[in-house]
Amino acid sequence: MSATRLPGTPRLLRALNDRAALELLLERGPLTRARLGELTGLSKVTASQLVERLEERGLVTRVGEQAGGRGPNAQLYAVRPGSAYVVGVDVDAERVVAACADITGAVIGRVEQSTKDTDDPVGVVHNAVVEAASSASAELSSVRRVVLGTPGLVDPGTGDITFAFNLPRWHRGLLAALREDLHTPVVFENDVNLAAVAEAQSGAAQGVSDFVLVWVGAGVGLAIMLGGRLHHGSSGAAGEIGYLPVPGVPIPRDVSKRAKPAFQQLAGADAVRAVAAEHGFAAACAADAVRAAIAAGTTGGPMLDELARRLALGVASTCVVLDPPLVVLAGDVGQAGGAALAERVQHEVAAITLVRPRVVATGLTEEPILRGALRTALDAVRDEVFGSTVG
Repeated sequence: MSATRLPGTPRLLRALNDRAALELLLERGPLTRARLGELTGLSKVTASQLVERLEERGLVTRVGEQAGGRGPNAQLYAVRPGSAYVVGVDVDAERVVAACADITGAVIGRVEQSTKDTDDPVGVVHNAVVEAASSASAELSSVRRVVLGTPGLVDPGTGDITFAFNLPRWHRGLLAALREDLHTPVVFENDVNLAAVAEAQSGAAQGVSDFVLVWVGAGVGLAIMLGGRLHHGSSGAAGEIGYLPVPGVPIPRDVSKRAKPAFQQLAGADAVRAVAAEHGFAAACAADAVRAAIAAGTTGGPMLDELARRLALGVASTCVVLDPPLVVLAGDVGQAGGAALAERVQHEVAAITLVRPRVVATGLTEEPILRGALRTALDAVRDEVFGSTVG
């Protein structure tokens, strides 16, 4: 019996080699054909053919020469930044921030606009995306994907917003309207989930495939990363930890009527400010109150202890179900609390449960949601662009 022939195998191998070469160029910067061949294990002839193919498709460009060898200087090649662009958008109740990055990940355009005085979310996002692309000198037609970070629930089946507490004008049907308006793929993702993506890329969770991120700011939220992938749940509600029933707090019976959820009452920004004021650290915002308590040294200890006990109820409830090795505290309060708050939460969780996750403060200081949106968009676009190099 003859062996089964696998049609297209040479084409598949070329595509895999192309992808490997492009990833190496992104990771290591400009390389010669010979060096690409060494790193991919390809012969000089095959490596040269690969580079020519990628150059013809506009994915790779010559960026200089490498001097020092015998004979003519070797040409250096890099991924062509303008081969594709993405836009990440961070939306909240007061403002929208959009940033444009080229396919190498370099952020080359950014715009920030107020959302306070508008009833037109499509117009707000349209203007932000167009201006971000324009500030990057990128044609809108070359923007291959737009990823928006938004509070609330995103339906895993349709990709549409189903519940955004702080954005009452955002509703079902908005995704289709934005796609039609911008003529490009648009994706919604929960903002805390995007913060976790950024944390895994360049923050405190680098190299950790299983972790949870607890967002403590105006609201409280949770992102779950399992096997390096976000866990959304069947309805997109995985991580809505604000609704966790906790002892000592009234549990609303009808959350659709905007009653404040139980754990939100216990650990959200309003609760943090109240706890801080009780301990003599009154401040205009919760993060400032936490910073003041930390700056006070031992005097601020009792306030941080109480906040840690409250947060530990949500963290412990999550960890006895998922048993992750790492918990990242993020958001304004998590960032302000730093190691002082994280260590207290870790101690408290270990005291009240059988699990002992490591609890750390976020490793990111600027715009984690926006960074996560850009990363999500880049991953998808690189798959599309780098995966279709062989015609």
